[in-house]
Amino acid sequence: MPFNLPIFLTWLRVALIPVCVAVFFLPDSVLLSHHRNSLGAFIFALAAATDWLDGYLARRLGQTSAFGAFLDPVADKLIVAAALILLVELGRTEGWMAMIIIGREITISALREWMAAQGSRGSVAVAYIGKLKTAAQMIAILLLLYAGPILPAIDTLILGNIFMVIAIILTLWSMVYYLKMAAKQFSGKKIEV
Repeated sequence: MPFNLPIFLTWLRVALIPVCVAVFFLPDSVLLSHHRNSLGAFIFALAAATDWLDGYLARRLGQTSAFGAFLDPVADKLIVAAALILLVELGRTEGWMAMIIIGREITISALREWMAAQGSRGSVAVAYIGKLKTAAQMIAILLLLYAGPILPAIDTLILGNIFMVIAIILTLWSMVYYLKMAAKQFSGKKIEV
């Protein structure tokens, strides 16, 4: 297993998951609720930033690896799933929303692994719609974790759930896109991506 700065950042993202979750269960005697929200949102934002930074550094420093390519999406899925489950537990979003997003992530991850085993991983490579979905998810989760005032007229819980609905639409759209790409691969049609 190689170890370099990009892989360290990916492992850091994984390590931040229990820290982010634990912050929300600290008693008020340790940290008041609005401080828990701010700190938890900051930790999540830091973890989300490592997602961009590890990929950028891997390419920039020429430190890409098969292990890094495997670990990075696993870390992404873990932090999103943990945050969504936490938000449902805190009553800040709906369980069905979390189930759609987590279910899609599991489905597409399994599809990618299966396609890789078939030697066709490129046909389900990350598409632009997937990047939009990820951005909407991260914004939604960040707003819902923060759950505090940004501007007096903006309720972050309402805005976060609006972004969650956008994320769900993009989640389902991207899942259909990836499933169509896989179906074309196995029907013998040429795939244009």
